[in-house]
Amino acid sequence: MVEKFDITASIVLFNENLEELTSTINSFLRVPLKKKLYLIDNTKKKLFQNIFNQDGVEYISVGKNIGFGAGHNIVIDRIKNNSNFHLILNPDVNFEKKVIPNLISQLNEDENLSMIAPKVLFPNGNHQYSCRRYPLLVELIVRRFPIFMSLFNPTVSKGQYKDRDLTSAFYAEYLTGCFHLYKTADFVTLKGFDERYFLYMEDVDICRKIDLIGKKKLYYPEEVIHHVLKQGSAKDLKLFMRHTSSAIKYFLKWGL
Repeated sequence: MVEKFDITASIVLFNENLEELTSTINSFLRVPLKKKLYLIDNTKKKLFQNIFNQDGVEYISVGKNIGFGAGHNIVIDRIKNNSNFHLILNPDVNFEKKVIPNLISQLNEDENLSMIAPKVLFPNGNHQYSCRRYPLLVELIVRRFPIFMSLFNPTVSKGQYKDRDLTSAFYAEYLTGCFHLYKTADFVTLKGFDERYFLYMEDVDICRKIDLIGKKKLYYPEEVIHHVLKQGSAKDLKLFMRHTSSAIKYFLKWGL
C-alpha cells in the first residue's frame, strides 16, 4: 500500500513573475511534512518546463490556457487516494514553514470543516480583505468603478466583514482563492472548481458548493501569509471582460 502524502499543492502557471514564483515554491517545499507540489503549466510553449526540478515537484504541461479552475482540477485523480490535505496556491504567495502544519491542526479538530485560510497581507504588511460575505451585484460593480464608492461604501464594507473582529477566527461565507487548504477528500467530493469559470469567481463558487455539502470554511488569522495581489481585471480590458463574464455566470447559477 502506497503511503499518502500529508499534503499536496497545486499552482497554475501562465504569465508569472519568476522571482515571485520561486519564492512561493520554496515556501511550500520548506514545510516539514511529507508533501508534493504540482505545477500546471497553461502556456502553449511550456515556458516553465525544466525550471523547477526539486524533489517533490511534478511539472504538468497542458499545452494551452484552460483557465484557473480547470488547471487545478487536473490533479484531482492524482490526489484523491494519495493525499490527506490539498492546497490551492497562487504563484505570488509566501509564508513561514509553520503555517501549513498549524492550519492542518485546526482542520483536524472539526470534522465539519472542509477548508481553512489564513490572514492575508500585502508584501508591505497592509491587510487584504480575503474573507468576505457572498458578493452582491452592486458590490462587484462598485469595486470595478470606484467613482461610486462614496454612495455604496457601507455595502462594500459589510461585504468585507469590516463589521467583524478580523483578529479572531470565524466561519466566513467565502475566502479568496490565493490560499485554500482543503481536506483532500472534500475537495474530491466537490469535484474541484466549476470549470465554466475561466478566471475569477471560481473561489466564491466553490465556497457555495461547500455549503451544499453541509461543511464549513474557517478564516484563521492566527496564521499569516503574504500575497502580491495583482488585481489584473482593474488594469487590463481583457481580464476585466473575463471577470464580467464570470460574474454573470455566477449570478445566473446562484441568483442575485
